[in-house]
Amino acid sequence: MVATVRFTTTALLRTTARPAPAAAAARRAVCAAASSSSSPRVPGLSRCRTRHRQAVAVSAGLAAGTRCSSAGREGAVPGSRIWSFDEIKQLVAGGNSSEKIVIVDVREPLELQTTGKIPGAINIPVTSALQSFHVSDADFEDMHGFERPSRDATLLFYCKAGVRAKSAAGLAKLAGWENVGEYPGSWLDWEARKGPVERVKGGDGLGHNK
Repeated sequence: MVATVRFTTTALLRTTARPAPAAAAARRAVCAAASSSSSPRVPGLSRCRTRHRQAVAVSAGLAAGTRCSSAGREGAVPGSRIWSFDEIKQLVAGGNSSEKIVIVDVREPLELQTTGKIPGAINIPVTSALQSFHVSDADFEDMHGFERPSRDATLLFYCKAGVRAKSAAGLAKLAGWENVGEYPGSWLDWEARKGPVERVKGGDGLGHNK
């Protein structure tokens, strides 16, 4: 009698633990339909998928930047040019260059107001506005008050100590900017070596100044 009860209980548990074949098949059918390119379009689904892909890209870029900051030069963003103080100083002074180079300060606006910035740099704060490279051109201009650099421009990123600059280079790469670069020493190095400074007041536009 005891053996019969145990067998019945075990069989019942196994039966209830497994989903019904019909339900499992239905779930598989729904998943297949959702991922099929030939399935009917659901309003808003395309936008959701696009935003999801952008969020994944942004997360991957920030993660890459974090790894780079701890790994040093070995973990550099693939294809990102490393700029030196002397190269940037020459660029700021108007050195001849056939490239369209945009210097991008990715610190927060208050930081720029406190310390100033490299002359001619634009401000795209990567921490508070990390979606800047993935939104539309119109949305970018609404956010920052100036036009976003075109994808054929070379973006040269710096921050305070190089960490956020590396993250920004990774984000821009993922968003379609092929020519990116970083100033590893960033503001700390620029200030220590007496590089020229452009002062920024509260309320000033932080787009192109030249």
